[in-house]
Amino acid sequence: MAGYAISSYGTFLNLVALNLYVYAVTDRALAVGAFMTVRFAAGFLTGLVAGPLLARWSAKGAMLWANLLQAAAMLLLVVVPDAYHTASLFTVSAVVGAAGTLFMVAFRSSIPHMVGEGRTTWANSLMVSWRSMAMVAGFASSGVVVSLMGYTAAFLADMGTFLVCALTVALLPMTRDAADDTADDPEGKGDPEGAEGTKGAKGKVRSSAALAALGAAPALLLMVALRGVDALGSSSHNAALPVYSTRLDADSPAVFVSVFWCVWAIGNVLAQQVLRRYAKRTERAVGSLGFGLGTIVMSATFILAFAGFPWVATIVIALLAGAADGLTEVSYTSHLQTLPSGLRTHAFGLSATVENLGFGVGMIVVATALDAFTPLSVVAVAHGAAIVVALVFVAQVLWQRNASRKATADSDEGGSGDAGPARGSHRDGAEVSGG
Repeated sequence: MAGYAISSYGTFLNLVALNLYVYAVTDRALAVGAFMTVRFAAGFLTGLVAGPLLARWSAKGAMLWANLLQAAAMLLLVVVPDAYHTASLFTVSAVVGAAGTLFMVAFRSSIPHMVGEGRTTWANSLMVSWRSMAMVAGFASSGVVVSLMGYTAAFLADMGTFLVCALTVALLPMTRDAADDTADDPEGKGDPEGAEGTKGAKGKVRSSAALAALGAAPALLLMVALRGVDALGSSSHNAALPVYSTRLDADSPAVFVSVFWCVWAIGNVLAQQVLRRYAKRTERAVGSLGFGLGTIVMSATFILAFAGFPWVATIVIALLAGAADGLTEVSYTSHLQTLPSGLRTHAFGLSATVENLGFGVGMIVVATALDAFTPLSVVAVAHGAAIVVALVFVAQVLWQRNASRKATADSDEGGSGDAGPARGSHRDGAEVSGG
C-alpha cells in the first residue's frame, strides 16, 4: 500500500505535468486531447488481454514489470533529443496507459491472496484512502514542482515513485502460482513432466471458461456496465470543473477546483474509516447493494456541485461526494474479489476495459458538449445516466435477495432442516458470482 500510494502521488503529479508539457511542446490543444485518447485506448486494449496474460504470468511479475516500464517511459522523456519529443510523448502515453491498467488489474485481483479473503474490505479501504491523499498531494504540488523545478524534475520524481513501488512489489512474499495451481489441480495429481507442454492449453481453457462464466452472470455484467457508465459520469465532472471554476472566478480559477477536490478527499478518507470499522465489527463487506446505492448518491451530489449553491453547501456536497465515491470503490472492488481466483482477473480486466472506454469516450463527448451547453446540464445528463442504470441494478439486487429468501423459506417448509447453505446467500459476492 505504501508503494502504491507513492506511485499514485507520482501519477497525479505527472497527470498535470504531462498535459502541460504536451501543450508546451506542440502548442496545440488538440494534441492534449490526442495524448489522453492514446492513454485511455492503451488501457482499454490492455484490459481486454489482462485476464489471459495473468493466467500465464505471476501477478507479482506483472506488477513489477508494469512499474519498471512506467519508470523507463519517464526516463525516455528526459533523455530523448528535442527532435523526437512529440513522438516520445505518445509512446509514453501508450506505455503509461497499458502498464498502469495491467498493474491495477494484477494488484486488485491479488489482494485476497495477500491479506486473506476475510480482510479484503479493510485492504481496499486502505488502498482508496491512501490513493485519495496521494491524489490531493499530487495535484497540489504539481504546480509548485513544474513552476520552480521544471518538467524534467517532475518526470524524474515520477520515475522515482515507480521505482519505489517496484521495490515494494519485489519484496512481497507472494505465492500466486502455488495458489492457482491448487485451484486448477486441488488434489495435486498433475503430471509435472507434461506440465510445460500443456501450459498454453490450460491457459486458453481457463480463459474461455472464465469468460463464459462472466457471460452467464447477468448481475455481474450489469455491475461492470454500471461502472462504465459511472466512468462516463466521472469524465463529465472532471472536464466541467475547470470550466465551472473559471466562470465562478476568472481571476483565480484554481480556487474552486482545489477546494472541491481537497474536501472530496476528506470525505473519501472519512468514509474509509467508517467502512473499516463496519467490516471489523460485522465481518461483512458492504456488497453490491452498497455499490448501487453509493453510485446514486455520488452521481446526485456531483450534479448538485454545479448548481451554484453557496460555499458552505458546496463543501457539504463535496464531502458527501467523496464519501459516496469511496463507498462505491471499496464495495465494487471487494465484490469482484469474492469471485474464484481464475475468474477474478478476467473480471478486473473486463472492468478496466469498460472503465477506460467510458472515461475516454466521455472526455471526447463532454468536451464537445461543454462548448454548447452549461456545465450543470452536461454533468446532469452524464451522471443522470449513471443514476438510471444504478436504479436498475439496485432493483435487480433486491429482487435477487428476495428470490433467495423465498427459496430458503420454501426449503425450510419442505423440512430440510439444514440452514447452512442459506447463510452463504447473505454475501453479495456469492449472489452475483453464483449467476
